[in-house]
Amino acid sequence: MGVGGTLEYISDLMSSGHNKHKKKKQLQTVELKVRMDCEGCELKVKKTLSSLSGVKSVDINRKQQKVTVTGYVEANKVLKKAKSTGKKAELWPYVPYSLVAQPYAVHAYDKKAPPGYVRNVEQLPITGTVTRYEDPYITMFSDENPNACSIM
Repeated sequence: MGVGGTLEYISDLMSSGHNKHKKKKQLQTVELKVRMDCEGCELKVKKTLSSLSGVKSVDINRKQQKVTVTGYVEANKVLKKAKSTGKKAELWPYVPYSLVAQPYAVHAYDKKAPPGYVRNVEQLPITGTVTRYEDPYITMFSDENPNACSIM
């Protein structure tokens, strides 16, 4: 450990004191879909979300009704704050077409989605039952079948 590393270690020990286990928040980008009709709605949402502690930037695309919040924040707190404006808000439910195996499937396709996007659906494992089809003509003349043709 060099001199710089030693100084950082000592500095961390001195400054942390009893808050040794406090976890630092990660820089995140939270995308929301917020119903906005006019410029007033847009300004209200931007002002409200900017007031959250840890927010670095708020970008709004009113045409797509998409709000992107970047900062040291948690997604559920940003969503709660967006809902407090009285607007309908949810986490951004869309992904690009290229990331979905079947973009025109019933659950993925959404008429309200922005161009080039479909609804994000989780890929659930297919749990269908497999039924085995046995050809009745194969078992009709089998030696194991007691009702087989007795002509043989």
